[in-house]
Amino acid sequence: MEQGGCVYIMTNVRHSVFYTGVTSDIIGRVYKHKCNAYPNSFTARYHCYKLVYYFAYFRIEEAIAAEKLIKGGSRQNKIQLINKLNPEWNDLYEEIIKQ
Repeated sequence: MEQGGCVYIMTNVRHSVFYTGVTSDIIGRVYKHKCNAYPNSFTARYHCYKLVYYFAYFRIEEAIAAEKLIKGGSRQNKIQLINKLNPEWNDLYEEIIKQ
């Protein structure tokens, strides 16, 4: 049985740092970022607690491939991607927990 996945981007309050990740449990993973479940992680160190982008894929392999493309892209590409989905740069966590 194949499992889907999400690629996502977290940022800090000033939008100066981006973290791109992939997961099969977007709600649980973002929650862990927000509550510092891993205090020595990149997101904890740079206070990346705001979910500004996510996209769901039917297969985890697709999400992993998308994550690699996003990570390999420029900062400007990430900003354009976020602006396309979330021009106000709202924290999308509340949106995903309501689904």
